[in-house]
Amino acid sequence: MNPFVRLFVDVGPLAAFFVAYAQAGIMTATAAFMVATVIALAIGYLLERRVARMPLVSGVVVMLFGGLTLVLEDETFIKLKPTIVYLLFAVTLAGGLAAGRYLLRSLLEVAFRLNDEGWRRLSVRWTFFFLAMAALNEAVWRTLSTDAWVTLKVFGFLPLTLLFAAAQIPLIRRTMVREPAERTEIDEAGQPGS
Repeated sequence: MNPFVRLFVDVGPLAAFFVAYAQAGIMTATAAFMVATVIALAIGYLLERRVARMPLVSGVVVMLFGGLTLVLEDETFIKLKPTIVYLLFAVTLAGGLAAGRYLLRSLLEVAFRLNDEGWRRLSVRWTFFFLAMAALNEAVWRTLSTDAWVTLKVFGFLPLTLLFAAAQIPLIRRTMVREPAERTEIDEAGQPGS
């Protein structure tokens, strides 16, 4: 998918949430978030002919907790949504690790190939990151205002995630598996092949 389209699909629902919150409050923002999430998932499907797992899981939780927020008129549920999503991701990765499976491999192997130790370490790091993000969300929504929580949700969570992902680049480079053709070219250049 075109990177700009991917960005729109990923960030569009968050932008809709923020704009609606600024104009009309948390209930309208929740409804806008739900509608924008469905639209983003549909666009993703139309362009790729599939729905990626992580956005799908997040979308299901948005529908469930957003629906509870609107039906019960209680903003607690939409505030819990990031906690639930982060905990689901952490538990899924930890369960994979416990079973000797690196679930990140199936999500990210299209982008890069790592050795088993790389996938293991990356999985452990992301597990702890998701746990930390769940704890951060809980701390903010339980102790600060709704305005502060919305600000963190819109302007904090994504940048923190991107920074954490960028911090994994050295690990990825160290544990990347080179293709045999790449090794041969390096060997012929007179440099070590592994």
